Amino acid sequence: MVLGKVIGTVTSTVKHPLFVGRPTFVIQPLDEYGKPDGSTFLAFDLVQAGVGDTVLILKEGNGCRQITGIKNAPFKSMVVGVVDEIDLPLAAEARQ
Repeated sequence: MVLGKVIGTVTSTVKHPLFVGRPTFVIQPLDEYGKPDGSTFLAFDLVQAGVGDTVLILKEGNGCRQITGIKNAPFKSMVVGVVDEIDLPLAAEARQ
C-alpha cells in the first residue's frame, strides 16, 4: 500500500475497454508526514476519491486484478481508500 494525494485527473477519449467508466487520477506519493515522496504515477479510482484527497493506493497488479475480479486486466495501481486522518504520536515525539 502507498499513501498518496490525488493531484489531478486524466481524461482519455480512446482507451482499453476495461478502462471505460473508471476514473483515472494522477497520484503524488507521500511519506508518513504528508510530504511528497517519489515520482507521480497514475491510478484508477474504486472509492470515489477526488482531487486533493489523501488516499491509499494498492500498487500491485495481481492485487488489483483480484479486487476487480478481472483476470489478466491491465491494472497496476488502484485507489482503494480515502484517508480521514493520520495519527503518529510516537513519530512526532521522535522529531523533537
